[in-house]
Amino acid sequence: MAESMKGLKRSHRCTEVSNALIGQQVTLMGWVQKRRNLGSLIFVDLRDRSGLIQLIFDEDTIGTDGFAKAGKLRSEFVIAAVGTVEKRSGAVNENLKTGDIEIKVSELRILSEALTPPFPIDADISVKEDLRLKYRYLDLRRPNLQKNLMLRSKVATSIRSCLTEEGFLEIETPILTKSTPEGARDYLVPSRVHPGTFYALPQSPQIFKQLLMCSGYDRYFQIAKCFRDEDLRADRQPEFTQIDMELSFVDVDDVIEVNEKLLHRMFKDAIDFEIPLPIPRMTWQEAMDRFGSDKPDIRFGMELVNVTDVVKDCEFVVFQNAIAAGGTVRGINVKGQGDMPRKKIDALVNRAKEFGAKGLAYVQMKSDGSVKASFSKFMKEEEMDALVKAMDGETGDLLLFAADKNKVVWDVLGNLRLDMAKTLELTRKDDYRFVWITEFPLLEWSEEENRYTAMHHPFTMPMEEDLPYLDTDPGRVRAKAYDIVLNGTEIGGGSVRIFQDDVQEKMFECLGFTKEQAYERFGFLMNAFKYGVPPHAGLAYGFDRLIMLMAQEDSIRDVIAFPKVKDASCLMSDAPGEVDQQQLTDLCLAVDLPEEKE
Repeated sequence: MAESMKGLKRSHRCTEVSNALIGQQVTLMGWVQKRRNLGSLIFVDLRDRSGLIQLIFDEDTIGTDGFAKAGKLRSEFVIAAVGTVEKRSGAVNENLKTGDIEIKVSELRILSEALTPPFPIDADISVKEDLRLKYRYLDLRRPNLQKNLMLRSKVATSIRSCLTEEGFLEIETPILTKSTPEGARDYLVPSRVHPGTFYALPQSPQIFKQLLMCSGYDRYFQIAKCFRDEDLRADRQPEFTQIDMELSFVDVDDVIEVNEKLLHRMFKDAIDFEIPLPIPRMTWQEAMDRFGSDKPDIRFGMELVNVTDVVKDCEFVVFQNAIAAGGTVRGINVKGQGDMPRKKIDALVNRAKEFGAKGLAYVQMKSDGSVKASFSKFMKEEEMDALVKAMDGETGDLLLFAADKNKVVWDVLGNLRLDMAKTLELTRKDDYRFVWITEFPLLEWSEEENRYTAMHHPFTMPMEEDLPYLDTDPGRVRAKAYDIVLNGTEIGGGSVRIFQDDVQEKMFECLGFTKEQAYERFGFLMNAFKYGVPPHAGLAYGFDRLIMLMAQEDSIRDVIAFPKVKDASCLMSDAPGEVDQQQLTDLCLAVDLPEEKE
């Protein structure tokens, strides 16, 4: 039978009790983690979000009825306990913050009883994720998840504090917006009042934050919910949170300066990590050439080396054909792996094919001094020597080469580089290495749509010196865009925005929009620009992804209170679900499900 809290008020959380309170009376409330009955004494570990503390019950102190009640306690019962803080009578528990004290309980109330949970409420348990997510309210009691969500709260507080000090205003933008076909698939919301029409849930506050700049709000930020109807991965969810900002009268350096202050502040406040400033920068081209990725992991070397000039005259047809087609030959040096077994090398070749390669050339510089190359019969001795020298090859090294169009070569070697770093354990999760990537291509060619698409979005400003190429060579134009990358993961990105009519119209033209189509999709923004728009720029972070890295987790599901699974469903609440016919009728909707294939 549950008892009332009446007359009791919690005085401390569990780990707020310390040696300084020995001899004083405290009132604690929480969940029973574990109970041990030694006959004349009963020990209970009490848990709340702060941690654990030991309660001790003896009949002399709590009375016969109270001692009998303590004997009924089970895991996850919710209790209130009044008692005196004492030095621990048994051995000190060095693993607990409260390991040298205990509470001798004089009054116990059972506030709520509990069924036996489907899995233990411990940090280090091996439980299928589906079961954890079905009982997420129990999973969230585990100390590691509570630590992650408290970290998330701490970071949000730090963000608000820092940006407010930097002159930003926190302003909310709408959740019910208009659908725009650019970008990922929208989540649609039918309108009851306007039958046959739909709102879209925002993929980002992009247009509204630019309108706020037109409205003179100068510096805006928001910790915003956003929605994308796309396939999920470990770092993707259908609904996610952005740290969103926009600034007026600024250029690239101004945005980077503010954000370096923000990153430094939140990492110092939340996990006491000091980010060395300034954060290094590299252009998109440099990142691709050195790391094969525009989100490079700079915690380790193994950088790509362009050996096209070294091998251009050799007789190896794979290299010759790639170079003749305008491609390149590049390699990576995997130090200390020259004796890798053939079976593992074959696995690397197959892995390269997953990223579009036709194969993978390699040179094994074995520890016994011998050299084995998959293409040695097509190379003269001096050509092979020059290639090994260009790769800084030494005894014991494994040299891997890809030859194809740049995009394929970058994809292959960039991903093999990451694979090898994981296999060889070259990185640590607590080694936080940041880098800014700048000067992205403004546009990328879509074979599927047979047109240029915006690499970021249609409002990104080209580099001023590249504006003439919009007419003659659009693929050559660089953007005033920037991403912030942490340990090989893009955590945020943004750009300087177009604010001149003629440049915006030219951009829409490059993207294949007529003036009418552009106005149909973005008319209210373009009209606003006619009434005086300041130069402006912005940036948005993936908040969930950022917290995942700070918490050293592998999935954003472990830093979100109630996440979805890969099919965008919630195992706990069974969302999405069917609705009744009257709701559909009110919305003028009919459901026409495709027939299931036999």
